[in-house]
Amino acid sequence: MSISLPREPDFDKAGGLVPAIAQDVDNGEVLMMAWMNREAFQETLATGRAVYFSRSRGKLWRKGEESGHQQQVRQILVDCDADTVLLKVDQKGAACHEGFRTCFFREVGPTETKIVAERLVDPDDVYKK
Repeated sequence: MSISLPREPDFDKAGGLVPAIAQDVDNGEVLMMAWMNREAFQETLATGRAVYFSRSRGKLWRKGEESGHQQQVRQILVDCDADTVLLKVDQKGAACHEGFRTCFFREVGPTETKIVAERLVDPDDVYKK
């Protein structure tokens, strides 16, 4: 049995957008999940910097363009169905727009939800709107 080696995710099968998970290249921590379209994927591949597609803005989002908290991509993996991307990155600063290193800073338990990480930056200081 041969294994297919697609050059990129199957954006057509996925409706134009695929989930993209950013993971710390050194310790494996999951930093965030965002969406990629073909243009974002190709720019990420060409530049080595993480680029996503912002559904709320309806345009490409170059990670760190406002905050300076960029992601340098060290490895790009595509899953077996070619509908999800895993980026192994060097994260500069906070990955989360709420100022945490990872977007996964809330722990949900049977009776309570709590913050389990330290905020690195105040979002009001980073995002001058």
